[in-house]
Amino acid sequence: MTRSYFLYAILIIALGAVVGGVFGKFPAATQADTTVTPAKVSADFREALEVIENNYVGKPDSEKTLDSAVQGMLWSLDPHSQFFTRDEFRKLYEEQSSQFYGIGVSIMQHRDGVYVQSVIPGTPADKAGIRYGDRFIEVDGKDAREWTSAEVSGNVRGERGTKVKVKVERAASATPVEFEITRGGVPLPSIRNYFLLSDGVGYIGLTGGFQETTSEELNDAIADLQKRGMTSLVLDVRGNPGGLLPQAIDVVSKFIPSGQTVVSVKGRSRYAISQELRSRGGEPNRLPLVVLVNGGSASASEIVAGAVQDYRRGLVVGSDSFGKGLVQRVFPLPYGTGLTLTTARFYTPFGRSLQRDYSNGSIYEYFTHGGAEDEEAPRPKPAGVPVKLPDGRVLMGGRGIEPDVEVKGQAFNQTRFRINDAAFYFVRQLVAGKISGLESYKVDRQNHQWSIAPDAFPITDRLFEAFKAYTLANKQNALTAENLAAEADYARMRLRMEIATANYSNEAGIQVLLERDPQVLKAVEVMPEARGFVDNNLASK
Repeated sequence: MTRSYFLYAILIIALGAVVGGVFGKFPAATQADTTVTPAKVSADFREALEVIENNYVGKPDSEKTLDSAVQGMLWSLDPHSQFFTRDEFRKLYEEQSSQFYGIGVSIMQHRDGVYVQSVIPGTPADKAGIRYGDRFIEVDGKDAREWTSAEVSGNVRGERGTKVKVKVERAASATPVEFEITRGGVPLPSIRNYFLLSDGVGYIGLTGGFQETTSEELNDAIADLQKRGMTSLVLDVRGNPGGLLPQAIDVVSKFIPSGQTVVSVKGRSRYAISQELRSRGGEPNRLPLVVLVNGGSASASEIVAGAVQDYRRGLVVGSDSFGKGLVQRVFPLPYGTGLTLTTARFYTPFGRSLQRDYSNGSIYEYFTHGGAEDEEAPRPKPAGVPVKLPDGRVLMGGRGIEPDVEVKGQAFNQTRFRINDAAFYFVRQLVAGKISGLESYKVDRQNHQWSIAPDAFPITDRLFEAFKAYTLANKQNALTAENLAAEADYARMRLRMEIATANYSNEAGIQVLLERDPQVLKAVEVMPEARGFVDNNLASK
């Protein structure tokens, strides 16, 4: 059989499967009025629902069908207009309010389940006694051992004051530990971490979105760090997907003089009158500034970075941002649902549109293009429109924020992902007092300390050898002695990160990683250049 005949045969079979699967004749085409009106769309939609209800082979879920139809309609407009079910709309409101209702744990999915990474102080989980390393095995009587992190999160969240029963596997206990926890408020801050780096450089991780409390959180973090000796600032908006536009204005207002344009908003509806939104407040902060961005920095994050870059108030360091220059307005709908609809576009102070092209390709391609997950992947950018700034620089529109100093993020590979898992499993046993000869590392509860001293929790040779022995003995780790030798520095860092988390907090553990982050290190390195921008831009203001 020739290759062409084989393909022809497959085509005939495929056509037969399609045509043969349809019962009845197609109705003859009739001449119809093709004018599209809201009434006609509504009538067609009702008729389609009726056909589905009366003829579909199974019992259709009417609510799901309706939700999908509305979402498909919105996605035909742009990738950021979105429909929200009742649960999703409630979560959107909670995130903007900087609080949700649940038990108060940070969780991490590993190869055999979902584990507690950290407990948030003062929350129901903290008061109940949940610990680092606890593995979820049941939630309200349902087997949770094969759940994803999203499934665990969705089941432990709920209405304030309601109870949830949780059963966990604990390394220090021979039998499962059970809790009945009353759900309460859990803070969802914009700033997840702040601490001092070397040479008076402060780090603030504004990575949790722009919410109602963002500006206030930033004020508090800056004031605290300045009391401790901060003389310059790294503001990290990597992975920050955006949020409330007024909060982005307030953040920029801390660094540029009052009355300067922060962002231009141009729309056509009554909800998006074209206007220039300007900085407000008193005397701007004179801290030398570096803003960190990556492919996960979007929307409000790009407004902040774009204003800093346009005015040359500081340096932007990292990798290309996402490229979202569309403004959404939230519209509540009946029955607790809602939608966000694009009503305007925004532009940087000197007129750059940051929105990437979305006219070609799928929604999936749009959201993975330029994403933070794979900075090594090629990310072609549309040419955009060049914008000439008053100081002679030419920056391209239509491509998000292109950093002043481009630096790749921390490199990851399969071996490092396996080391991450192995370090967690080892430290889980270590702090439970289960590693022979290292019982002094036992920890009962995290003390919730945010920052970690440079010399805290050193990874001694004895500790590292114990880690290697434990890891190599468990074949599920899929690591060899050669793997660990080649990645010894990374493995030591990851061990220290897990030990800091188990003793202190998730924030302390992240600090260990950030202190070795190549983009953070570059931000510290170029800070002297950023210091010159302060003198040039604010001296005469």
